[in-house]
Formats: sequence, C-alpha cells, structure tokens
Amino acid sequence: MSDNEAAIAGAWAELTATARRTATEGLVVGTSGNVSVRVGETILITPTGVPYDRLGPADTVAVDLEGHQVLGTLRPTSELPMHLAVYRSTDARAVVHTHAVHATAVSTLVPELPLVHYMAAALGGPVRVAPYALYGSEELAGNMLRALEGRTGCLLQNHGTVTYGNSLAQAYDRTAQLEWMCRLWLTAAALPGRAPSLLSAAQLDEAAQRLRGYGQP
Repeated sequence: MSDNEAAIAGAWAELTATARRTATEGLVVGTSGNVSVRVGETILITPTGVPYDRLGPADTVAVDLEGHQVLGTLRPTSELPMHLAVYRSTDARAVVHTHAVHATAVSTLVPELPLVHYMAAALGGPVRVAPYALYGSEELAGNMLRALEGRTGCLLQNHGTVTYGNSLAQAYDRTAQLEWMCRLWLTAAALPGRAPSLLSAAQLDEAAQRLRGYGQP
C-alpha cells in the first residue's frame, strides 16, 4: 500500500467513525447529514442514502475539487456542492453537516444565534443563519458561504448546521458546541416574562483572545 493509499484508508476510517458519532449523539436521524475530509486534492465524503453503520473500507467514496468521482461506486451525498464550496473557499480540512434538532429549531426563529455564550467566539463570532434554499442546490451552497464569511460554522434555515475545521475532530467539536449553544438559548428564552442576558461584542472579543491560548501547547 502506498503512502497516499494509507492516508486515504486512515482518513476514511476516521470519517466513518465521525459520521457514526453524529448519529449516536443525536445530531442526525437515519441517513441525514454528511461528513467529508480532505486528503491532498482528494475529498472523501459520505455516500447518499447509506446508513453510517454499514460503511466499511470497501465503501470509500472520493471526489476531486471539481466534483468528479475518483474513488468508489456509491454516489456521493446530495450535499456535495455545499462541501465543495467550503473547500474551494476556505482552508478547511474537514466539514460536518447535521440536522441537529435545537440548531435547526433556532434556524427557524432568528437570522443569527443570539450571543448567549462566549463559545460563539470559537466559531469566529455571532453564528449567522443562511437563507433557505433547496437541499443539494448551488443556491444553498452560495447562501451558506455568505453566512460563513469570517466564521467556521453557520445555521441553514429550516435545515441544519455546517461547520468546518482543520481536522474531523475540530469540525465535529464545533458542531457539538453550536448545537449546545442553540439548546442553551432555546432553554433560557423559554421562560415566560424573562429574556436571557446576552454578551456584548467587546465581551465576545475578550473571550476570543482568551480562547486563542486555550488547551495544551
């Protein structure tokens, strides 16, 4: 096995594990949502309509940056245009798209997730909602890119979430944090006669500075 083949095999194993995690942790139902990871100029991506627990090494699906399939016989996810748009426009190495219930609920209520928690800074600032467009369409991909300007995650109106990162672990963590913030805001906003306190732009900037040094060196 060549070094490139080994890298692709390892990335596919991590991708399928991440996809299964979105299901087991309740971020998707059935075959909804999708995951991708970049290896050089190759994009590994979940196939359409196949339960994640059925995916194995022989089911590897990959495309190039133009969307031409270069590995596998299963068809890529219908959201391929959205994933490719992220890779063409950012330095993303991985993308996670979910139909997380609290985030999707928020996407139907506001044009931007209110600043209810400083972890918004980990996504680049207030999380925007991309206007609704048909799933799998170039229009949706364009709406998503505008919502992602200066951000590493956004909500898709009446649809779900998109996050990206420099690894599958980081992209997934951003998805989980976004869903948690949406759940937090919905919970706080549900109390009759009360409105949750929100952070100011200055407070968010302060948190962003602190987060840059977060974790182990």
